[in-house]
Amino acid sequence: MDLSKLERSQSVIGIDWEEALHRYENVIACGDEDLQLRATIKLARLANHAPENILARGIPVLMKLLGSSVSYSIMSITIFCLKRITRQGEGKLAVIVGQSGAIPYLLKLLPNTDGHLQKVTLKCLRDIVMFGNGNRFIVAKNGGLEVVLNMLDASPDGPRRFLLEIFSALALLREVRRHIISLGSLRLLVEAARCGSMVSRTRAAQAIGLLGLVKRARRMLVDSGAVRVLIGLLRDGDFSTKVVAGNAFGVISSHVGYIERVAQAGAIPLFVDLFEGPEPMGKEIAEDVLCILAFSEENTVTIIEHLVRILRGNNGQAKAAAANVLWYLSSYKRSVVIRNSSAIPVMVELLRDDNVDVRVKVSGAVSQFSYYEADRVALARAGAIPVLIDLLQDEESEEVRDNAAKALVGFSEDLSTAR
Repeated sequence: MDLSKLERSQSVIGIDWEEALHRYENVIACGDEDLQLRATIKLARLANHAPENILARGIPVLMKLLGSSVSYSIMSITIFCLKRITRQGEGKLAVIVGQSGAIPYLLKLLPNTDGHLQKVTLKCLRDIVMFGNGNRFIVAKNGGLEVVLNMLDASPDGPRRFLLEIFSALALLREVRRHIISLGSLRLLVEAARCGSMVSRTRAAQAIGLLGLVKRARRMLVDSGAVRVLIGLLRDGDFSTKVVAGNAFGVISSHVGYIERVAQAGAIPLFVDLFEGPEPMGKEIAEDVLCILAFSEENTVTIIEHLVRILRGNNGQAKAAAANVLWYLSSYKRSVVIRNSSAIPVMVELLRDDNVDVRVKVSGAVSQFSYYEADRVALARAGAIPVLIDLLQDEESEEVRDNAAKALVGFSEDLSTAR
């Protein structure tokens, strides 16, 4: 802690917060604007230290001050104080601020402001909608979407970021998403996923994924550049952002007509990287998207190259996920591509892997390969048969034993290959 922070912390020790709130209420009631201004500045400074119940009881006092004053300075510092309070209490105080009447006031004020007052008002509204759908619903109900869209149409670069952050939060509401489609504002949602804080960009990506379920919206999102924006989040975001962006990406890429455009944007290696992340959901999303992209044979070649790299690594969960994709691809008329790669010898080695999940997925893929004579030849040359015989006695997994038995049945149908 630096010296200034230490001094501020020490300055609040011993404050009688009940008495301080009572004195603040009296100052606001007295009508002296200079005293009101100084007292509200002090409250804003103390917002990070005051107990939540004191701040909650101070919110109606601040709203009373807003309603009774036309002073630019008092409006600015009062809204700033509400913003500071909104960020306390892990969202609980934001809900109280949202229900206090602040939202209609801020929305009415916004179109008639500029400069510092507009900026602090936008920041306050952004922080209010950051927590929960309740406040977002109040904003939407009071015409907030129209206010934001009108300001975005006329907005210079300065406040645009804050408007987009509010917009991304509102877009999590189903009714708002319907309006976004009908108003042709999907390009703004794509812009919101490209600009602003990572939290806001992630919300926008989530909304893109939800809107991508609508065929007409999906085409408009792709045409507005959603693919490249989501690629950027997959590349630059933290892992939770990557999962959200990856899910949205999967929804968009599920349309066959967009597969080539998606692959050309560089998606494949980024989704393969999700295999090595900590979240099971990330692996599941990556598996789904890679299987979709493999609809194109050219994509399949690239995907298998990356999967082989994962299979040669040391991450057991990643190897299991990669083997699961190969299992799917082997049943998707892509066995020729797999056979012509270096995947089969690597998978035969992994049949002896210490990780039971890896053995389950790899043995499942091998059993699928054994349906086709050419693949059985490649497996036999890689030494799969004796390993599969050993796996009939696998002590950890009945599924491994079953997969090995299925594979050996395939070999038994081709005696020349078995020799």
